[in-house]
Amino acid sequence: MRDDIKETVRAKRPKAGVAAVTRFVTNQNTIWRAATALCVGASVYWGVIASDRYVSEADVLIEHTQLTAEKTVDLGSLLGGGSGGGNRAEQLLLRSYLLSSDMMKKLDAKLHLRAHFGDQRRDPLSRLSTSASLEAFHRYYLSRISVEFDDYSGVLVIKVQAFDPKTAQAITQMLVAEGENYMNEIGHNLAESQVTFLEKQVAQMATRYQQARLAVLNFQNKHDTVSPESTAETDVGSINKLRSTRVELETRRAALLAYLTPEAPGVVDLNVQIAAIDKQIAEQQSRLTGGKGTALNHTVEEYQRLQMAAGFAEDVYKTALAGLEKGRVEVTRTLKKVSVLQAPTLAEEPLQPRRLYNIVTFVLVTMLVAGILNLLAAIIRDHKD
Repeated sequence: MRDDIKETVRAKRPKAGVAAVTRFVTNQNTIWRAATALCVGASVYWGVIASDRYVSEADVLIEHTQLTAEKTVDLGSLLGGGSGGGNRAEQLLLRSYLLSSDMMKKLDAKLHLRAHFGDQRRDPLSRLSTSASLEAFHRYYLSRISVEFDDYSGVLVIKVQAFDPKTAQAITQMLVAEGENYMNEIGHNLAESQVTFLEKQVAQMATRYQQARLAVLNFQNKHDTVSPESTAETDVGSINKLRSTRVELETRRAALLAYLTPEAPGVVDLNVQIAAIDKQIAEQQSRLTGGKGTALNHTVEEYQRLQMAAGFAEDVYKTALAGLEKGRVEVTRTLKKVSVLQAPTLAEEPLQPRRLYNIVTFVLVTMLVAGILNLLAAIIRDHKD
């Protein structure tokens, strides 16, 4: 019996809840009273209770100071009509930094943001909770700090809301200053890493060049000659001179044989001279090309190879030195200046909250919802009838 009663009660509870909701929805007076109460409450809040917020605005543009930067045409900026397409990535990088929690912490450490936004004299819906976590503080920070990138002009528009105009202006000024320092720090770190790399390369090239020159000196000392090429040229000149002399002697011998016998003293003397010249030519040629590993032509080839390696190492070393000096100059040139097109403004009147706009918007939306509920109530009544 008790189980039947419990089942009956359980079956009636949902029906009772549905009936209560139905009565509320179908009661037009209740809907309009609730809508009116909400509109009055919102009007009182936006019109009287909501704390004034002052807005400071600054427009900035990142520019490079290097004098030798090549100007390139950015097709994307031309199609989009923008003039700052070349610095778009840097502008967006700066925007991300200004909206980061690191930037928020710097502002809080210097300007006491948490204390300012958590001021108990402000209305509860506008101020920051005193027990807010870091994540909640950052969400509140993003609701008060706006950094937008204008695709058309390539300008960063910074807007800061605060409860007094001087604090809003101070926050904006610090954002601009810290943003410029951050971009310059990135550029310097990159340039310094490049210079460090170039210095290591120069040191390696210097060692390589010294080793190549030392190899040339050792070769010269080993073969007791400053230039094997000059020695080879001298030997070739001697061979050519001996061959010319031999031709002259052969001509004289042929002339003598015209009227003397081969056993004649003059002919025999010429034969001896020709034989001596042939022997000398053979020795000179053997010195130039004979004997593997000891021939002069092999020595010349090895010397030229060492000279070429030394020359190449010298050229590479010169190039590395030039690159190092250029990198050092670029360290001083690759500064990024945050040009302020619109200085941080000092507001004279609060622009936030937009009281009349918020009240009108809230009333219109509320009345629209109330009208929809009344329409649903009329449909429900028609179905009940």
